[in-house]
Amino acid sequence: MDDIDRKICSILQEAGRTSSAELAEAVGLSLSAANDRVRRLVAQGAIAGWQARLDPQSFGLGLCAFMLLDLSFDGEAEAVAELVSHPEVQELHHISGPHSYLMKLRVADTRALQAFLTRVVKPLPAVLRTESIITLDTAKETAAIAVGADR
Repeated sequence: MDDIDRKICSILQEAGRTSSAELAEAVGLSLSAANDRVRRLVAQGAIAGWQARLDPQSFGLGLCAFMLLDLSFDGEAEAVAELVSHPEVQELHHISGPHSYLMKLRVADTRALQAFLTRVVKPLPAVLRTESIITLDTAKETAAIAVGADR
């Protein structure tokens, strides 16, 4: 991946609806050369997908919560598979330290969080302990990564 590829990725990460012509002009390539690079970046997996960023509030999902989970080894794989199958779960990370996993959830409110815990998390045999952290405000939330061209 060269600097032009990194610049293409940076532009598309920031504004995925950038037209091919605008992209080509921004990186100093012909339209066909820019399109070829984008196709190659997709084929290589550097561009993993295209999606719209939605406002959770607009969909009644005003509560962002993080949950620390302690899981036993027996049943861990099944618990992970069950948790990631729920749309409320935005992220699930296997972590180091005193806990097993860190999970990010989006739900309507604390009542919905309690219902998710009661209905989904607590019945899983591998779940030993949970700790919920509710966000009060979000200063920054992004899936963007530093690709090099914008540093």
